Amino acid sequence: MPNVTLRPVAADDQDRLLAWRNSPAVAPYMYSDHAITAQEHAAWFARLPGLTTAIYWIIELDGHPVGLANVVDIDRRNRRCAWAYYLADPAVRGLGIGSFVEYWVIEHVFGPLDLDKLWCEVLEGNTDVWQRHMAFGFQREALYRDHVIKGGQALNVVGLGLLRADWADLREGFRAKLLAKGFAVGEA
Repeated sequence: MPNVTLRPVAADDQDRLLAWRNSPAVAPYMYSDHAITAQEHAAWFARLPGLTTAIYWIIELDGHPVGLANVVDIDRRNRRCAWAYYLADPAVRGLGIGSFVEYWVIEHVFGPLDLDKLWCEVLEGNTDVWQRHMAFGFQREALYRDHVIKGGQALNVVGLGLLRADWADLREGFRAKLLAKGFAVGEA
């Protein structure tokens, strides 16, 4: 049975996160188009402990770090936040880890964070990811044309959103699927 957990980012994750972020498995799907420098990363990492509008987790498979998930732009007044995740190790893709992470983050946003909307943006060419979000009930709410420049080319971005009310109708079906695949699905 796969043992997937999400734990808060810790000080000893700093170098790992920089390597992941600049890796060929992750960098092509990010908005930035340059290699993140050690100084740039250190400045970002130093801000993490003081953030009140973002939470970052390390995704672990059987105790080994394999990716990052986050919620950002937490807006209590408008009861929403954005999110993203990546699996940095291509060898763990296709094992259902992304589905577990998606379920867990959705549960966390609508449970402990008590928000009403979860939204995200995905490069249009990253079809697998935005289609996975839609399979979890996200609705395509926007197409931002020529929104990001990567490799000198303007790329479109898909905007997606999931409402608490929509998730309430879908939750048990996804929970049952994950349990059937052997994932330990508890509370977020």
